[in-house]
Amino acid sequence: MKLSYNIKILSAAILFMVPVTTLTQELNCNVQVSAQKIQGSNRQVFENMQRDIYDFMNNMVWTNHVFSYSERIDCNILINLTDQISADEFNGTITIQLRRPVYNTTYNTTLLYFIDNNFRFRYVEFQPLEFDPTTHRSSLVSVLAYYAYIILGFDYDSFAPEAGTEFFQMAEKIVTNAQNAPEAGWKPYDGSRNRNRYWLIKNILDKEYEGVRQFIYEYNRNGLDRMESRISEARNSVVESLRLIQEVYRKRPDPFMYLVQVVMESKSDEFINIFAEAFPEEKSRVVQILTEIDPSNKSKYEKITASNHP
Repeated sequence: MKLSYNIKILSAAILFMVPVTTLTQELNCNVQVSAQKIQGSNRQVFENMQRDIYDFMNNMVWTNHVFSYSERIDCNILINLTDQISADEFNGTITIQLRRPVYNTTYNTTLLYFIDNNFRFRYVEFQPLEFDPTTHRSSLVSVLAYYAYIILGFDYDSFAPEAGTEFFQMAEKIVTNAQNAPEAGWKPYDGSRNRNRYWLIKNILDKEYEGVRQFIYEYNRNGLDRMESRISEARNSVVESLRLIQEVYRKRPDPFMYLVQVVMESKSDEFINIFAEAFPEEKSRVVQILTEIDPSNKSKYEKITASNHP
């Protein structure tokens, strides 16, 4: 089980008292590159691409905190290539999935499931992937580093209130550095309905969305992490955590509510499982909140009250 955020901070405090070699990588990232839609190409290039991206994500030291091997953050990256524009330029999508262990169980909850449709990049075989936080070198490196910090931010937020801010600020810096990049996804007007990297990090760091980040902590630490020992209290904490998103939703800080959509898309199925065996009054309360803040999934949430438990 991954240690708490406070223990991580304590570990960071003694960092300079131990050899640098005690630093371990933060991510346990599974990487898959799919190029089935690209015909007639040298398939070896895609195998090398997958290996290089895997090495980049897992061998980089992204923080100055000390992680043990068992504390590494489990995540998945799926790159689905749809077009080969030139010998070394590709177009496709990148899907990010972040999982977090639930205390005292074998269950892993999904913190983030996100599909980025604006993924165009160059990849040159045998050319090292090198990240410089002060400049934009390539779309591939910047996108991977951006999501590494997004992953870290969401993970840390789930263990302590807004503990991921420093990592989200790094992701914001990557976006700022990429404002003159020719590839889409970095600027406010890229993509449809504000669904891009620029708006995701803008929402995360916007005070008007503070309740969504508070939800991530309350839902995981006071909700899921107590399910095994105090299930009734834990379910009540989940309901109360959803009220934090409800408050943001009612203020409607922008016309697209991007961060709210991202969080709800990652959690909708889990909500149904949590409340399948709740008491009728509790089911009614949670369905009322869920159908308000996530109306597109109304029919899904109505399954909660349709179940016969308890």
